[in-house]
Amino acid sequence: MVRLVALYNHPEDQAAFDAHYRDVHSPIVDRYPGLVSVRLTHPDGVGGRPSAYYLVAEMSFDSRADLDAALISDAGRDSGRDLRNFASAGVTLFIADDDQGRTVG
Repeated sequence: MVRLVALYNHPEDQAAFDAHYRDVHSPIVDRYPGLVSVRLTHPDGVGGRPSAYYLVAEMSFDSRADLDAALISDAGRDSGRDLRNFASAGVTLFIADDDQGRTVG
């Protein structure tokens, strides 16, 4: 399993961000070929501090090849272009390869 992770900075207008993400961006992401699941989290900070991020979006794929295919698909290009429509506060993207994890215990 491999994930594309998006860390969204706090937007000025949270309601507008949420509406655009729900009504426009999510339907684009849902068109990614090979998409297995999407997990959205509004993280809390640690130790009484606020979180550095407003929203964490994790899109899971069975393989890196599936993720790469999704990113170069029409939906992948559309979602990249759409970021500038609602993520003006900034977004950090990275790929997490779950196969490189370890077992504890």
